[in-house]
Amino acid sequence: MNIKKFFGVSALAGIFLINGVTTAAPAPAERETINQVALLQSLTLGHFDGSITVKELKTLGDIGIGTFEGLDGELIMLDGVVYRANQNLQVNVVADKVTIPFSNVTFFEKDFSIKLQNVADKNSLEKILNEQVEKHGSNSFYFVKIPATFNSILVRSEEGQKKPYPTLVQALQATQQEKNFENISGTVVGLYCPKYMNTLNSVGWHFHFVSADKKFGGHVLEMNIKNGTANFDQTDNFNMKLPNKENFQNLNLAQDLSADIKKAEQDSVVGNK
Repeated sequence: MNIKKFFGVSALAGIFLINGVTTAAPAPAERETINQVALLQSLTLGHFDGSITVKELKTLGDIGIGTFEGLDGELIMLDGVVYRANQNLQVNVVADKVTIPFSNVTFFEKDFSIKLQNVADKNSLEKILNEQVEKHGSNSFYFVKIPATFNSILVRSEEGQKKPYPTLVQALQATQQEKNFENISGTVVGLYCPKYMNTLNSVGWHFHFVSADKKFGGHVLEMNIKNGTANFDQTDNFNMKLPNKENFQNLNLAQDLSADIKKAEQDSVVGNK
C-alpha cells in the first residue's frame, strides 16, 4: 500500500480557539485529487468563458495544465506558479485575477521516478511512461514532472479569441503558432487520464512545457529528450468544477468529439500546410 496516500491530508478541519470561542478552520484542499475545471469537450465546442480565477486555481494544486479565458494561450502551472505561453511562445507569470475556462491541477507529491536517456520522440516517451502506468495501475490518474535537456522540442500556442467564439479546432487552425527549440533545458508537465475519462477529457497523455529560464513554452507537439527524469504522482481521486453559466448548459456534450480533440491535441498547422 502507498503509505502517503493512506495517511494523506486529513479531511477534518483544524480546531482553533479564538476569543474563547472554538471554531473550525476551513479544511485544506485534498492533496490526492485531480481537480478539473469544466471539460475538454466544452472547450472543444468553444466554451472559452473563464469560470475560476488563477488565485482560486492555486488553492486546488501546485502543478497543472490548461488555458485562459478566450483561449488566450497555454497554461503551465509548476511549483505553484501559473505561467502563460502566449501566441509567440513567450512565457509570463499570470495575475491572480485572470480567469480560466479549463484546467487540470493537483498538489504534486512524487510517488516514483525513472531516468530518461535518448528518447527519440513523443511517441517513444509515451511508450516509456505507459509502461509505468501499466505497472502501477492504468485506472489511476498520473501527473508527471519531467525536468530534462532536450535535443529539440516543438511547442504551440494560440491567440486569444473574441466572442462569438469559434470552436477549438477553428481557433487553432486560424491562430496557432509553433516553434521548435533546440538544445534547451526545461520541464514538461504531463497529465495522464484513464480510458474511462473519454467523455470528460482527453484519454492518455497531454504535455505542456516551460523552459528552465521561464522565457518560452507551450503545448508540446513533439520532442526529443537528451536526458532527464520523469517524476510521477499517482492519484486516485477526481473532482470536477462545472461552470455556473447559462451558455455552458446549452452545450451538447453528448456528441462524440474525439476526432476534434485528437486534432486539437496533435495537429501541427505548419506541418499540414
